Amino acid sequence: MARGIPAPFGRDSVRGVRVCHGKEGVVTESGKREPRHTAENPGCGNPPTAEAILAAAEAGARGGNVVFCVGSVLRGDDAAGPLLARHLEEKPVEGWTVVDGGQTPENDLGYLRRLAPHRLLLVDAAAMGLDPGTVRRLRPQDVAVQSLITTHTLPITYLLEELAQMCNEVVFLGIQPLSTAFFDPVSDSVRKAVEGIYRDIAAGGNFEMYPYVNM
Repeated sequence: MARGIPAPFGRDSVRGVRVCHGKEGVVTESGKREPRHTAENPGCGNPPTAEAILAAAEAGARGGNVVFCVGSVLRGDDAAGPLLARHLEEKPVEGWTVVDGGQTPENDLGYLRRLAPHRLLLVDAAAMGLDPGTVRRLRPQDVAVQSLITTHTLPITYLLEELAQMCNEVVFLGIQPLSTAFFDPVSDSVRKAVEGIYRDIAAGGNFEMYPYVNM
């Protein structure tokens, strides 16, 4: 009988032994019980469900480091955050999980709470009155200044407050945009800034070389 067809006993085509599928796992012909696929045991028993795979992925990332990227891909240099997210998706860095919040980062707060990261790096475009591509660390009191309000509907101050409640450490890196007009391309200076942040993440995640913004 083919594997996976409900029956008291079936033939496992991979291992060539008889198995009994029960609620608590899989019993081989020799009497040994093996657990089913779960978040804790993704490689045993019946094929895992999509929910089990996602749960296992969340469990593996829990308590680690997260890069939370914010921005709109339609508004020129405001795409700095999503551009960094794409770099990290194409070339993952061990120990870091990337979350692309896009224009509605508030929608990912529940997911971030479940991850409960030890350290979170927030990256977004921020109008700081500096040369395009300049990167600065920002504090809640900095983003409360009117000139630092971003293009997103959710106040960034609220986002930082929420993140501070779920993370041991939150670092906010703002990238000065050249233009955030609709359908403008990402400027070369911002692309270079994004690549530099990616290299810093890959090198261990030391962001202290970026000074705080002076308002």
